[in-house]
Amino acid sequence: MIEVRHLTKRYGSHTAVSDLSFTIENGVIYGFLGPNGAGKSTTMNMITGCLGATDGEVLVDGHSISEEPMLAKKRIGYLPEQPPLYTDMTPTEYLRFVASAKGLSRPEQASQIDQVMDKTGIREVRNRLIKNLSKGYKQRVGIAQALLGNPEVIILDEPTVGLDPAQIIEIRDLIRELGADHTIVLSSHILSEVQAVCDSIMIISKGKLVASDTPENLTRLFAGVPTLHLEVKGGEAETRAALNGVGQIEDVAVKPGEDMTVLAEIKPKENADIREAVFKAFAEAGLPLLEMRTDRASLEDVFLELTQDAPAPQNEAKPRRKQRKGPSTGEEADKA
Repeated sequence: MIEVRHLTKRYGSHTAVSDLSFTIENGVIYGFLGPNGAGKSTTMNMITGCLGATDGEVLVDGHSISEEPMLAKKRIGYLPEQPPLYTDMTPTEYLRFVASAKGLSRPEQASQIDQVMDKTGIREVRNRLIKNLSKGYKQRVGIAQALLGNPEVIILDEPTVGLDPAQIIEIRDLIRELGADHTIVLSSHILSEVQAVCDSIMIISKGKLVASDTPENLTRLFAGVPTLHLEVKGGEAETRAALNGVGQIEDVAVKPGEDMTVLAEIKPKENADIREAVFKAFAEAGLPLLEMRTDRASLEDVFLELTQDAPAPQNEAKPRRKQRKGPSTGEEADKA
């Protein structure tokens, strides 16, 4: 649906986005992640045609955003981090203005305004001044304007920033609903939000695309060998003896716990799931197994690993880990 080719943005000697390339496929909710200054908002502004690129191009359904802006932009709905609202208008007046600016006919305007009001849940506040609405309703009005014209792609830059927990849940649910009919690109600093909502994640840092995959594959790729933690009612020698009968173990560390228990950390051999074997070994030894849990990497762990030591835009060194799938190359750096 969207193809970004070698996109670059420079401000004097500063390179904000460097030779960034990736593809957005139809029907997918994408999470666009990166630390402050990574280039997320700059990239979104160039994709939507709000900001000109220094080099490279963006194709939206085959139409160049720079050479065929009208054809390309009509396929994109955009909610910037600061919603472009006219606060002295009501939502009805504002949406009518946006619909007219998007070139919708009078009958289309009335029909689509009704539809987006229902989708975003703002009908009950349609006649209030926008400046008197809560932050959550203002965000909903911003999303409603992005939906006008029924664009194939909706790009949302930090749509839940500044919202309270209840409003965040409401906007998340709305994004999931919109994902049934639209391709979504969601920028957010809330990693749990991205993991809960998105089908695929792109992580950028200092001008480089450092990962692109599903949340599950990213955590699996960067998890390393998981550690199995045990709490056993018994002694250290008995615990070690029980574990000696379990295969596929790389390393074991045992130490005293509390109340006559032992704590054990087990490193299995790569890709080995030894939980059932461990359970049976302790049952046969007559040692009560009070706890067994596995430590795995979270999306936050992956994000920190990929972004803390990422190369600078002018550095052409490859990322430390190879991507599994998704955009083949990419780089960037962001507005705050």
